[in-house]
Amino acid sequence: MNWTPRLLTFLLQWYPPYLGAGVTVTRISPDWHELCVSMKLRWYNRNIVGTQFGGSLYSMIDPHLMLLLMQLLGTDYTVWDKGAEIEFVRPGTGTVTCTITILATELADIRAATADGRKYLPEFNLKIVDDSGAVVAKVKKILYVRRKPLKELS
Repeated sequence: MNWTPRLLTFLLQWYPPYLGAGVTVTRISPDWHELCVSMKLRWYNRNIVGTQFGGSLYSMIDPHLMLLLMQLLGTDYTVWDKGAEIEFVRPGTGTVTCTITILATELADIRAATADGRKYLPEFNLKIVDDSGAVVAKVKKILYVRRKPLKELS
């Protein structure tokens, strides 16, 4: 799709699952390499013990890597979420944030690994942090990327 970072940020602000979880995409860089997301602790996203609900923590980062890669690679590639693991390190008791970055070297690796049409499963490690910078959760995301065959590109 031919979106701008500003348009996607706006659309994600009104995406019903994010509204329900209190997730806010605060910034997408003009070059599509970085996205910042936050979530304040609210009555509707806290669990039984009064901290950030784990599902809401995970939803903060899903599906942003896929969306960024789709924009960076363009329509010549198929990009899907393949898998994820989340490790809860400490309770989230206030505002939590995550900065999702795709480095130029990672993008080059993906292009090189998929140049012959084979699938590639890049892994990205993310950290969700609290206001003091302490890690609340660690997330490993695995994506599926494949360059489309030439017949699909025409």
